[in-house]
Amino acid sequence: MKIAVYCGASVGNDGKYIACAKKIGEWLAKEGHTLVYGGGHAGLMGVLADTVLKNHGDVIGVIPEFLKNRELAHTSLTELFVVEDMHQRKKKMIDLAQCYIALPGGPGTLEEISEVISWGRIGEHRNPCILFNEKEYYNPLQHFYQRMVEEGFLTAEDFSKILFSDSLEEIKSFICSYTPPAIRSYK
Repeated sequence: MKIAVYCGASVGNDGKYIACAKKIGEWLAKEGHTLVYGGGHAGLMGVLADTVLKNHGDVIGVIPEFLKNRELAHTSLTELFVVEDMHQRKKKMIDLAQCYIALPGGPGTLEEISEVISWGRIGEHRNPCILFNEKEYYNPLQHFYQRMVEEGFLTAEDFSKILFSDSLEEIKSFICSYTPPAIRSYK
């Protein structure tokens, strides 16, 4: 399976985030999954890609031309797509992958996982969306999604199709048993 992982071009200020990226990278390689990611060598992106490669896994990067030099495009990937802009990067990653996982990251990571969650609700893909909740990083977002349910902006069923977890066993089980939400209809 090809799994898109969104994560920071920074490593954060706690070594647990680096350990988290390594843990996911080792898991992806061990399970025989192909990593699809932003194509950079910096930050958690680089740690993740290097870990998958070190463990003999395949890595596909997708990087826009204008970020190729700024983010130091990774030069040792299985495959690297250089695209025109961020919109093409996100679309290519969505199209390539059958699952989406967000590690801790900044606004770009949040924007990317939010987009795939939203696109899943309207039928643009039928794949699981997971927020790797290292150090309970995504708890505020999880509470916000719960608030959306309480206020009638998100169905409880659609919320149940988003996993917040730091357990690889739970993530594997979620992926294996995933049933896509009904495509949202409007009245």
